[in-house]
Amino acid sequence: MTKDLGTEQFPKARLLANRTPLERLDRLSEHFGLDLWIKRDDLTGLGGGGNKIRQLDYYMGAALADGADTILITGAVQSNYVRSAAAAAARLGMQAILQLEDRVPGMDDTYRTSGNVLLCQILGAEHMFYPEGEDEAGADRALYARAEALRTEGRRPYVIPLGLDAKPLGALGYVDAAREILDQGPEFDAIVVASGSGATHGGLLYGLRRLGSQVPVHGICVRRAAAAQSERLNVVTTKIAALLGQDNPVTPSDILTWDGALAPGYGRMGAQAREAMTLMARMEGLFLDPVYTAKTFAGVPGLLAEGQLRPGSRVLFVHTGGIPALFAYQNDIAV
Repeated sequence: MTKDLGTEQFPKARLLANRTPLERLDRLSEHFGLDLWIKRDDLTGLGGGGNKIRQLDYYMGAALADGADTILITGAVQSNYVRSAAAAAARLGMQAILQLEDRVPGMDDTYRTSGNVLLCQILGAEHMFYPEGEDEAGADRALYARAEALRTEGRRPYVIPLGLDAKPLGALGYVDAAREILDQGPEFDAIVVASGSGATHGGLLYGLRRLGSQVPVHGICVRRAAAAQSERLNVVTTKIAALLGQDNPVTPSDILTWDGALAPGYGRMGAQAREAMTLMARMEGLFLDPVYTAKTFAGVPGLLAEGQLRPGSRVLFVHTGGIPALFAYQNDIAV
């Protein structure tokens, strides 16, 4: 693949040392009657791995170019993103300030103190809190207010925003990942990936279409219903095109979302996600997390049952990591 993606104009922090493996899942292929593969983005390496390392490559590149000494980011209590940002900041010699949002009410003390929270403490990150879990604009405003206070102290903060009104720098990491997947081969009939903020799903879809691939990309909803997520993906891909100075190669018909395993909601594990997590562990020896990848993998049998995946077709499941969150959910998972 030699076509210019346009991402080369933006600085990167080079957090991802090597491309991640692409492997066939032999036992699950036989189980589902598919040619099923997995993209191991749980093995991006830094700070426990996961998809957020690719996204942070561009945000941290921008922070370095800006001369930042502190990064600020917002996410759920068990956010993989804030954990990855804390690890990236540590590697680059910056301070990380992590704002934790109360997105999953009613969780126990294990949820609030273990998993990603514990790892962030080990990484030396500072925590602040935001009481609303569905107020992206307000959460970002709180970060910018804290950043302004830091400037008065002589610090050089850089905010990694969450809301849709910001430039989607993080999505460029998955625009690049599209080339990596196509270069690794083989050709796939469908790709299944988590769809939350839209940066991973939107970036991957954009990159594939930019490179001429028409493979369907099924975004499995982990935070909001399919219709709302489709609208979000339209905004994300439009903003990627604007950021890169290109025409958007993604059409409305390219945006595929499925919310069959979303219930009982963000950060909560339903029966389908539990079954998917158990199946992957006991048939392939790989772990999924309750918030993202278990729900995403549940999309494979779900889409197959609905006829959106064809028996015998070659399907790629993108494993976006999130394993540390398993320990925060141990009281829900224990059997």
